[in-house]
Amino acid sequence: MTDLASAPKPARRLDLTVQLVCADDLRQQIPDRKLLRKWAKAVYGDAATVTMRFVDAEESQHLNDTYRGKKKPTNVLSFPYEDEPLMGDIVFCPTVIYAEAKAQHKTVTAHMAHLVVHGMLHLMGYDHLNDRDAKEMESLETEIMADLGFADPYA
Repeated sequence: MTDLASAPKPARRLDLTVQLVCADDLRQQIPDRKLLRKWAKAVYGDAATVTMRFVDAEESQHLNDTYRGKKKPTNVLSFPYEDEPLMGDIVFCPTVIYAEAKAQHKTVTAHMAHLVVHGMLHLMGYDHLNDRDAKEMESLETEIMADLGFADPYA
């Protein structure tokens, strides 16, 4: 008989790979790995393997066109490939993120944290294709952002 209290617990480790494939001037405001990990783990605390890739506008546009049929760069794209344990890639475009932060009068750090949370929720299967799902996802994002000490990203 297995004693559940002494049974090995599954690893709750986040294997995080960060790829910087953008110009040097764009890299300067990308949060360090420690912050990216903190924000990702605020969303999903179980074992996960996630790659966060920061790309230039050209690669973002190519991926956005290929996978979403939209011929423009976007702030974040998520590519889940396993549910258990959670595995996937999140692609960020700093050019778009910095422009959005400025236009929305947010700090780059707050906007980046929001997009990490948003991307992680997409990896977990959340989406915003209809109003009900969008409301649920935005509510979770707002709650997680508050837990991290950030303002409501939708206010």
